[in-house]
Amino acid sequence: MRTIKLKAQSGSCDILVGESIANLQEYCKEGKVAIITDANVRRLHGAKFPKAPVIEIGLGEGNKTLDTVQEIYGKFLEMELERNSLVIGIGGGIVCDIAGFAAATYARGARCGFVPTTLIAQADAAVGGKNGVNLQGYKNLVGTIRQPEFVLCDFELLKTLPPREFVCGFAEVIKHAAIADAALFSYLEGHLAEALAFKRPVIEKAIHDSLLVKKAIVEADEKESNSRMKLNFGHTVGHAVEKCLKLPHGEAVAIGMVAEANLSCAKGMITAKDAERVAALLKKAGLPVALPEGKVDAALLLDAVKKDKKRKGESIRMSLLAEIGKAAICEVEIGEIEGVLNDLC
Repeated sequence: MRTIKLKAQSGSCDILVGESIANLQEYCKEGKVAIITDANVRRLHGAKFPKAPVIEIGLGEGNKTLDTVQEIYGKFLEMELERNSLVIGIGGGIVCDIAGFAAATYARGARCGFVPTTLIAQADAAVGGKNGVNLQGYKNLVGTIRQPEFVLCDFELLKTLPPREFVCGFAEVIKHAAIADAALFSYLEGHLAEALAFKRPVIEKAIHDSLLVKKAIVEADEKESNSRMKLNFGHTVGHAVEKCLKLPHGEAVAIGMVAEANLSCAKGMITAKDAERVAALLKKAGLPVALPEGKVDAALLLDAVKKDKKRKGESIRMSLLAEIGKAAICEVEIGEIEGVLNDLC
């Protein structure tokens, strides 16, 4: 087990890379404890949970709402949780987002920790302190930024994932490599098949190095005023694709990364060869690199893009590639994005 210490303005977080969920009790010794999870995770891993009350939420993005959080508040009241109580989210990104948001806003800030059970959560979603819920179908429009006390990444939990969900996690790993770690990008080009086959040293390196990228960016800019926006590579278009096509987050972000790499190329920031490397690595991971033919109208995608939180007037601040392993924050005109979306469709 290796510990990555993330130190930010809102607090410090120990990222426990390779720790076993069997040792979770060791991190729950102070205050009352409440666990938030979903039915699938409870069925698969509930026997490994520490002894504590469990709040079970519904499955899927449709449950990531303020209504769900309000129900959790009611359970917290019944349990008589206090500010020094510990809320633990055990599950994927949705569970961790909801648990973190509920903890951050209850009693003006209860403690929280996460045990991410998906690759996308271990490599990205559970780390960094951003917690949020959706509003009227738009991603994470209501949220907080507050570090959990710990994120426990048990690689054995990933073995119970359906293949499609496991593959989705590589979208965020590839994203981190593309924006800030050219060596990791090259390593994935040569070892992705081993990672997909769950070779422990390879999957451990992929997650660990991916987390080092996120740690460095979050520590430099926790509140996303500038450099943290680099983590949004693929997400401006990706969130629009996710909303319009109801694709899993990782698949939508993969399509978004291809589109935004092409936009980087169109703006003269990277070569066509580099844009092709991004698409090729995503395809090698088994992720989609194009929209299903005839499934969505470019106008619908553009409307969703216009709802992006980073929009200012007729432009959006986007993370684009300056080269493989280096991102840049750019003001991109809505018209430029419209051209990319037309090509995508």
